[in-house]
Amino acid sequence: MRVAVIGGGCAGLAAAVALAERGVFVTVFEAAKQLGGRARGLNWKGKRLDNGQHILIGAYRDTLRLMQMAGIDADAAFMRLPLQLIQHRQFRLRASARLPAPLHILCGLLRAEGLSHRERLAALRLMIALRLSGFRLKQDEALGAFLARYRQPERVTRCLWEPLCLAALNTPVAQASAQVFLNVLRDSFSKTKSDSHLLLPRIDLSGLLIEPLGRYIRTHGGEIRLGATVTAIRRQDEGFSVEYAEETQHFSHVVAAVSPFRLPDLLAQLPQQAQSTRQCESYDYQPIYSVYVQYPDSVHLPFPMIGLTGGHVQWVLDRGGLDGQAGLLAVVISAEGPHQKLTQEALAEEIIRELALAFPELPQPRWHKVIAEKRATFACTPNLERPTQKTDIANFYLAGDYTAGDYPATIEGAVRSGITCAKLILAS
Repeated sequence: MRVAVIGGGCAGLAAAVALAERGVFVTVFEAAKQLGGRARGLNWKGKRLDNGQHILIGAYRDTLRLMQMAGIDADAAFMRLPLQLIQHRQFRLRASARLPAPLHILCGLLRAEGLSHRERLAALRLMIALRLSGFRLKQDEALGAFLARYRQPERVTRCLWEPLCLAALNTPVAQASAQVFLNVLRDSFSKTKSDSHLLLPRIDLSGLLIEPLGRYIRTHGGEIRLGATVTAIRRQDEGFSVEYAEETQHFSHVVAAVSPFRLPDLLAQLPQQAQSTRQCESYDYQPIYSVYVQYPDSVHLPFPMIGLTGGHVQWVLDRGGLDGQAGLLAVVISAEGPHQKLTQEALAEEIIRELALAFPELPQPRWHKVIAEKRATFACTPNLERPTQKTDIANFYLAGDYTAGDYPATIEGAVRSGITCAKLILAS
């Protein structure tokens, strides 16, 4: 058994690690010069930056198990915080430290700061109704319409549901799948208290996750080929020929772990894949912008992660408090919006202005850096058809956060898809 994994992002690495653990020979082909896909780091002005702020939660069990396999100490790698959502000067939700799940969240809603008694009860009634229904809808619909149907006040939506939706689904509330959002709420809030914990990385994701997974693959007999763009995959005998850099290798199984918009070209020589490629061609995409602002080393926030409303900034993270990069703030802007019409320089100026309004004590920054992932995730819309990991071609599989599953485009969704591919290959 020889398995080719095409794509060295979280999904491909998860598949490769799960196979290497069982002694299967794996070769990972990555077109870039480094592993990680959308979870990669870069150097800038002496700082180590991520291409995006990837925040995990305690419910990401497959990701945490994968990290444990690779020898990563999660307690050292993350700042683990009991759930606390802060919208600056607007809203604050703290889960109860004494009550078990899901009472810890229900109690937190009853005591949420910034909401009226009526607004708290509306949010509480919704969570109870979801719990009684098992977080399942008879028919998927847009989250905005769902929240309106459950009479969620505008302030509750703006300060609670919308920030959670953007953080988890990277899709505007008016377009987002209500069922996928409920899946995230179910796993985060209704099982154990630790599932709702925020896991904030203390180092960049390349060092935290990607590099250890790469080392695990190599030390367990696998190969990783960087800068290796696969140009064609063809059926050959009972397996496949994989062509790259004027070379060809034969494999018994293939896991395609590339972005969905790259699938049609990659699978051009496999016409049986028309169904999967048609599904992917119908996808829309959503961006994520990350804006890093370096202030003097003395600057820090009162909490590691704070939300803002009414402007471009959605979340701001204090990297100094997390990874020791003093004075470095990271701003997250999820999903489409008016910020896309601005130049990067104009956007940075707007972000700095909004930060100064929110935190008047901030001095002038030293520098800034904008990182734009314009097709960061698929748009997670209602009733979206997502291809399964197992395809119509024997021994050919798809891995990626866009494939069939309960989760939106998250690290956990990517890891789950890769592990599913590995299980299918081992079962075959």
